[in-house]
Amino acid sequence: MGEIFGGLPWWVKWIAVPVIALVVFGGLIASVVGFVIGLLFKALVFVALVGGLIYVVRKFMSNSSSRSDW
Repeated sequence: MGEIFGGLPWWVKWIAVPVIALVVFGGLIASVVGFVIGLLFKALVFVALVGGLIYVVRKFMSNSSSRSDW
């Protein structure tokens, strides 16, 4: 790899090549990042809904048991 970029200016290696890679693979990178963010969001919503359900059930069960004590 060093032989390929050996005689070229620094800006080719550090600016031009990454820009070309982003242009060529930009759609793929955006799709992967979007998929990962969507998956994390769905996991967060799932955890919040399960936590809310557990909270509501425990609250209902504690209210139900205190009514039976009367």
